[in-house]
Amino acid sequence: MFLPTNDKQFGLWKMRRNGMTNISIATFLGITRQGVSQGIRLMDEKIEASLREMAKSNRIQVEEIDVKRGVLFGKSIPFQTNAYIFVSEKHGMQVWYEHDGECISCEEFTRCIEFIWDLATELGIKLEKTQDPTRMAEELLAKIREDGK
Repeated sequence: MFLPTNDKQFGLWKMRRNGMTNISIATFLGITRQGVSQGIRLMDEKIEASLREMAKSNRIQVEEIDVKRGVLFGKSIPFQTNAYIFVSEKHGMQVWYEHDGECISCEEFTRCIEFIWDLATELGIKLEKTQDPTRMAEELLAKIREDGK
């Protein structure tokens, strides 16, 4: 399923993810609270369906979905490791597998750091560890789980 990040409903969802209340969004945009609620509800449905579809196509067993933040927590069946799917405005839908690797020698080193940093920014999470993508991801995931409780 294609997730339209430039859609008005996605914009409403993103505002809520950034901590705005429905009434604040309505006031800010000059629309009704009911319009905001309906738009966010429809985007929540699209995001959940997209996360589930991505999990199915990547053979990830779903454990939990945080639709408000756009995160799916699961377990990769073929890799037997924790797996996460994220909704990012900048990067689209992304799958992250827990792993210990030689990040410094990996071709994806810079791209991973950029993705984690961008996602943390989108979620309003401050990261302390900034040199190793694996450690950054561990810190980000711990903070996402902590905030979700």
